[in-house]
Amino acid sequence: MDRRNFIGTALKTAIAGVVPVSVVKLAFAQAQNDFSFACISDSHLQQIRGSQFVRRQDQALLRAVNEVNLMAPRPDFVVFGGDLAQLGSKAELDHGADILSRLHCPVHMVMGEHDYYLDLGAHWRELFGRQNYSFDHKGVHFIVLNSVLTCEDWTLHRWESAERRMAEMTGLDSPRMSPFMVGDMQRQWLQADLDRIERSTPIVVLSHSPLQKIRKSWNFWTDDADMLHAMLAPFEQVNVIYGHVHQLQQSRLGNIHFNSVVATAWPWPNPQTANQAGSHIPMLTVPLASPPGTSDGASWQLVNLYSGRVEVAGADVRES
Repeated sequence: MDRRNFIGTALKTAIAGVVPVSVVKLAFAQAQNDFSFACISDSHLQQIRGSQFVRRQDQALLRAVNEVNLMAPRPDFVVFGGDLAQLGSKAELDHGADILSRLHCPVHMVMGEHDYYLDLGAHWRELFGRQNYSFDHKGVHFIVLNSVLTCEDWTLHRWESAERRMAEMTGLDSPRMSPFMVGDMQRQWLQADLDRIERSTPIVVLSHSPLQKIRKSWNFWTDDADMLHAMLAPFEQVNVIYGHVHQLQQSRLGNIHFNSVVATAWPWPNPQTANQAGSHIPMLTVPLASPPGTSDGASWQLVNLYSGRVEVAGADVRES
């Protein structure tokens, strides 16, 4: 998609409200090598009684799927950025899997904390497979990480019930919450995966949490982010795309570009304009920013992975 065609597509499919889909375009020196993929994230489907689900979250995910199916040209694939469910129940995950099965292109799944902390990801893995994996597409190496793990003692030994564990990990400003991390085993797997990749190969890392240390009390935070940055530093071009924060963010640390994708469920406040207690913004080559006009957390987003530039088109197109 060039910018004109992208805006035209956004306007055509956004007439009923704000579009909760991100489109990522990988732009190369030779335009014929360009391709795009779509991102949908953070639907937080919640069962309320019987077979009923919270209508807004339910309809937003359905609409995002329909809009991806209407895109022309069609994205090569879709990434779902995590938090398909709200409370991690089998019914919520099954319902989300059913909706995502209606997409007309392949789907790559990322696990979120709302998907994980009820049964430690057991049913999610039954539905979608591995929680960390890599794949190659048209010369780009994609890496998917489960970035919402934490220490074993917190996960296994502190809680009277799985529901209590889920509640503590998924609230904002909970004093009993534990920081997210990728963890030793995944970092070892990641290093082995990176060791076989040429340093000139473009790398795209897909995670749920930011792989940065932005605001600890909200868990906009990945505790071992510094180690991950060191592992990715030798590569010429790295992009990290994440969900979780329910808003558009962009920043750069050396060769690593960070971009969030929008949520279909609801927006969260900007961590830099909220109360700063407990926040830690790292020294970034390009500081953390939310593009203007995107504070509602649900919009179109075009991420150019060659330059790291973000363009937002039709971010506030509403029914007239």
